Amino acid sequence: MTDELDEIRREKLNELRNRDEARTAGRAEPSVSEPIAVGSGAELSEIAAEHDVVLVDFYADWCGPCQMLDPVVETVAAETAATVAKVDVDANQQLAAAYGVRGVPTLLLFADGEPVERLVGMQDEARLRSVIEAYA
Repeated sequence: MTDELDEIRREKLNELRNRDEARTAGRAEPSVSEPIAVGSGAELSEIAAEHDVVLVDFYADWCGPCQMLDPVVETVAAETAATVAKVDVDANQQLAAAYGVRGVPTLLLFADGEPVERLVGMQDEARLRSVIEAYA
């Protein structure tokens, strides 16, 4: 288990270095080591198709539990093999409705481009890691 985490950390570090090099070269790419802001259904579909495991955080800025969940989501993005995407439900109401999001925070896990898990409400880091590891 420790070897797997070390390997993930090395991969994430390499991704960060590659991202920094790309920015220096003027061709910045989003890092999978930090959450990706999603602004449309097409963007979400593209992210889900490009990555094996994607955790999508449907949130609202005014939501207290969402604010408490934010550092957990950032840690999961940095320390797991999952790509993390964030969807502001106020700015993307149709997208939230399309995925049946009725309350925030709601987390959807995509594996191989398909939604496979739904978590509603505040979640701890161990729970998120467990769900991700089941599909990674």
